[in-house]
Amino acid sequence: MQAPVLSPDEQLDEVNEHIRLIRRKNGLTFGSDAFLLSAFCRPASNGRAADFGCGTGIIALLLAARHTYRKIYAIEAQPTYAELAQKNVHLNGFSDTVSVFLRDVRQLTPTDLDGELDVVFSNPPYMRADSGYASPHGEKQIARHEILGCMDDFAAAAARCLKYGGRFYTVYRPDRLESLFAALKKHKLAPKRMVFVHDHRDKEPSMVLTEAVLGGAEGLAILPPLFLHETGPNGVEKALSPRAQTIYDEGHF
Repeated sequence: MQAPVLSPDEQLDEVNEHIRLIRRKNGLTFGSDAFLLSAFCRPASNGRAADFGCGTGIIALLLAARHTYRKIYAIEAQPTYAELAQKNVHLNGFSDTVSVFLRDVRQLTPTDLDGELDVVFSNPPYMRADSGYASPHGEKQIARHEILGCMDDFAAAAARCLKYGGRFYTVYRPDRLESLFAALKKHKLAPKRMVFVHDHRDKEPSMVLTEAVLGGAEGLAILPPLFLHETGPNGVEKALSPRAQTIYDEGHF
C-alpha cells in the first residue's frame, strides 16, 4: 500500500479497524472519547448519518469501516481539518460512503445534506470559550472551546437535520450535564440511553455518552458505568478492564 505524502506538521498513525489516520502533530489526537462514541452508535445499515464537527474524520471512518451506515456526511468548520478529513477518507478507501463538507453546523440545513438524516453524532467542543487552558494552537482551541458553537448550537442543528424519530449521539463532560439536558429539551431531543465513563472504579466519570431521539417520549435508560481500567492484585494497572476490552474488540456496547 502506497504511503501518503505528508506535510512537515503531519503524522501517520494506524488506529482501530486498521484505519490509517493522518493527524496534525500539534492538533487533535485520536482518543477514547472518539472511539467510544463510535461504538455507542446503534447500527442502521441503510441509514444516512452525519458527523457534526468531524475533525480528522476519525469517527466517520470507524463507522464506515464497520458498515454502520449507508452514507455519512462529515461536517467540519475549519478548512484545515476539512481538508485533512478528506485526505483520510481517500486514504482509507471510503470515498463512496463518507463525504466531507466544509460547513458551520450553526448554518447547516437538510438541503445541504440531500434531505433529512436518520442519525447525527458529534464530539462537540466541551469547554466554555472563556474557560480552561487556552491552547497556543488555534485549531485545537476551536475544537475544544465553544468558539464556533456550543452544545445548544449542535443540538439545534441536529434537530433541524434529523427526521422525526432520528437519533442524536454525543459525548460530553459530566460536569456540564445541565447544559446538555437543557439543549436537548429545548430542541425536543429526548434522552433515551446514557452511560458514564470512568478511567478507574474509584475515579469520578470523565465523560458521558448520550443517545437522544427527536420527538421521543420520556424514558431514559442509564447503563451500568464503564470503567476503562482496573488495577491488578499486585497494584499494577491493567491496560483495559474486561468490559472495555470487549467494546474495543467488537466496536460496540
